[in-house]
Amino acid sequence: MTDLSQFDPNAVGNPNNNIFSLPFPEEDARLVILPVPWEVTVSYTAGTARAPEHIFNASLQVDLFDSDYRDAWKQGYYLKPCDKKVLMKSDYLRKEAELYINYIAQGEIVSENKFMCKTLKEINEGSNFLNAWVYDQTKELLQQGKLVALLGGDHSTPLGFYKAIAEKYEQFGILHIDAHCDLRKCYEGFKYSHASVMYNALEEIPQLKKLVQVGIRDFCDEEFEYMEKCGERIVTYLDKDIKERQYEGDNWKVIADEIISKLPQHVYISFDIDGLDPKLCPHTGTPVQGGFETEQIFYLFKRLIQSGRQLIGFDLVEVGVSHSEWDENVGARCLFKLCNILTAANS
Repeated sequence: MTDLSQFDPNAVGNPNNNIFSLPFPEEDARLVILPVPWEVTVSYTAGTARAPEHIFNASLQVDLFDSDYRDAWKQGYYLKPCDKKVLMKSDYLRKEAELYINYIAQGEIVSENKFMCKTLKEINEGSNFLNAWVYDQTKELLQQGKLVALLGGDHSTPLGFYKAIAEKYEQFGILHIDAHCDLRKCYEGFKYSHASVMYNALEEIPQLKKLVQVGIRDFCDEEFEYMEKCGERIVTYLDKDIKERQYEGDNWKVIADEIISKLPQHVYISFDIDGLDPKLCPHTGTPVQGGFETEQIFYLFKRLIQSGRQLIGFDLVEVGVSHSEWDENVGARCLFKLCNILTAANS
């Protein structure tokens, strides 16, 4: 095990160490974070593919003291290096996707353009590659007995992780924090779009018994109809409904406990940072007004653990990058809290 006797948690962050300036090698870390530098299908602004490296830099400014989960970090957190081949593939296909999205936005017919047909095929094949790569990476870590987290990248990135989780647990639920439902089928022609991740998870992973979505405030007719079709398998807490309940007297504890009551024993957290108020994440891929303060979400997670449910993994996705490094700083602190919660819940 890593000797912490010479490590000073109060000292300035050391960039030669790993995430949060922690000195753990991968083999000693209880929790391993897989960065997935991918943003091929984003439909508005890009930048999230480079979020992991920016979050790493911002993490050196995060204090390690957490009054709720003191010393959880001592079990060891490790961020794996970004795979440059995945990033290069994302960059190439992202340029192709931008041309394609611009083409269809003009009302053009894809089937009438051989180049666009080829582009769409390449992008969907690229997404198949990414899903398989994430599955292989996370499955290997789970088999090693590690706690595993995923750091995106856009919200398409964790599907392979969900599939690896499904092989370990006969049934589980996802607590989904987001401004969007992500229930579109094959959005813009991309089968594994960032806007389709929860649709694909529900369609392809029978072990996923419950999807509880919180903070939703931007969705379409197709998604609403799919929610109705799925019945009790999907529970959606719209942002406006949560706020109206608070205006009329319900406190956040009551609402948070009700949300958690809808979840099964084994719970995975999927945290799209655009579920927060965009003042906290202005450069996320698709910001929407409304949303939560970080303290509200952290309290929801705290109540989840206090309920006795088992947290089995998480992803943090859609963190933007900016010149001010504000998004990255918020992202780094969200990541640290999630790491502490997952580790403390499995101690």
